[in-house]
Amino acid sequence: MNAPANASKLIKGATGDWEIVVGMEIHAQVSSHSKLFSGASTEFGGEPNSHVSLVDAAMPGMLPVINEECVKQAVRTGIGLKAQINHRSTFDRKNYFYPDLPQGYQISQYKSPIVGEGEVIVDVTASEQIVVGIERLHLEQDAGKSLHDQSPTESFVDLNRSGVALMEIVSKPDIRSAEEARAYVTKLRTILRYLGTCDGNMEQGSLRADVNVSVRRPGEPLGTRCEIKNVNSIRFIGQAVDVEARRQIGILEDGGKIDQETRLFDPARGETRSMRSKEEAHDYRYFPDPDLLPLEFDETFVEELARHLPELPDAKKARFMRDYGIASYDAGVLVMERASADFYEAVAKGRDAKAAANWVINELFGRLNKEGLDIASSPVGADQLGAIVDLISEGVISGKIAKDLFEIVWTEGGDPRALVETRGMKQVTDTGAIEAAVDAIIAANPDKVAQAQAKPTMLGWFVGQVMKETGGKANPQSVNELLKRKLGI
Repeated sequence: MNAPANASKLIKGATGDWEIVVGMEIHAQVSSHSKLFSGASTEFGGEPNSHVSLVDAAMPGMLPVINEECVKQAVRTGIGLKAQINHRSTFDRKNYFYPDLPQGYQISQYKSPIVGEGEVIVDVTASEQIVVGIERLHLEQDAGKSLHDQSPTESFVDLNRSGVALMEIVSKPDIRSAEEARAYVTKLRTILRYLGTCDGNMEQGSLRADVNVSVRRPGEPLGTRCEIKNVNSIRFIGQAVDVEARRQIGILEDGGKIDQETRLFDPARGETRSMRSKEEAHDYRYFPDPDLLPLEFDETFVEELARHLPELPDAKKARFMRDYGIASYDAGVLVMERASADFYEAVAKGRDAKAAANWVINELFGRLNKEGLDIASSPVGADQLGAIVDLISEGVISGKIAKDLFEIVWTEGGDPRALVETRGMKQVTDTGAIEAAVDAIIAANPDKVAQAQAKPTMLGWFVGQVMKETGGKANPQSVNELLKRKLGI
């Protein structure tokens, strides 16, 4: 039974509406010091072929030995995805032949994966949430890397990545737009980083997506899908979905049919290109790996791992909404990174939590994004931002002065309270001084007084003039009250 299509997600074609259907296979490199079946280092960026054991190079007689930490990381991830943990799983050989796969096969899991069905709750926009089903998570080896740009006549092979543990996380075809696809990968990456099971560095290749795209008329069965291989940025994932969907719609509307195939996305040209016809499972001649026993563990093993997991994004978000009274979307932004959530909690502790959220999200995150920095590199610490929030709530400075103070702390550092004192930034709360400025402005602008009395929205002009007269230091609330009284509004 097909769920009814969301009209706002449909693409308008020349002959009517089309629905995009997307499923994803995310390859997440397991955070571990050594590879899945060998003791070689997984460190990124070594000299080519410097992290290669005899097992990774497929030397005769070398036998794989499972890395227990990689198993634990897969189970932790399964728990984080609210998924079924399978106490018994098996490893299979997936046979294909390529220069960067020295064994001539990849050790993977086919029929019995370590993790079964789960789900990811995704905030697409401030008002829209979807649930993406997880089909399975299995462990497998990564292949090496072929280098074609080192010589005009030869290709080279770097086996540093060969044998590195990957978790392949397969979603159900529950995604219906490029926006949903981006939001899903962003949320999954957040969960993995909280768990510490994958660092999520897409630019280093430790999180890659194979994106399966098909289109159909709303309510019709699933169409033929094409797989876009190894997309390595969240922005490119969104672009690839849109480009491929429109390509397929164009073919179908011209009376053609979609061939199931593997394609590559070219971001420079904004197009997908055919890579090879799509292989089916039987093309890989899967069979159980004779060198590896079935992987078995009990519920106690799972419970012990679960007991030591950190608070995950969904639980943290719910707690922020409950304890701090902040909106769902704001809480979602704050928990996107574990370090950001910790920073916010340090600012909010014992203060107006909503004001703290506004300052962290709008001022701090806004400036960090503009400067291309992460929270760990912020020139403004949680204690400094907390002091700015305190100064506003105490009425020592206005919101406008606070922004100037934030700028000084960002560029020069220092204690906000001391800066307010030494630089004379306190707002004027002396009603006598404010009243003098109000009287002067009113006396100088009789025509504006008449306009404001006829049209009270003109009050803002007077407020602006008084603030200018006092160098932005007058208490805005006092200014408003005095103007209303003197103008009889």
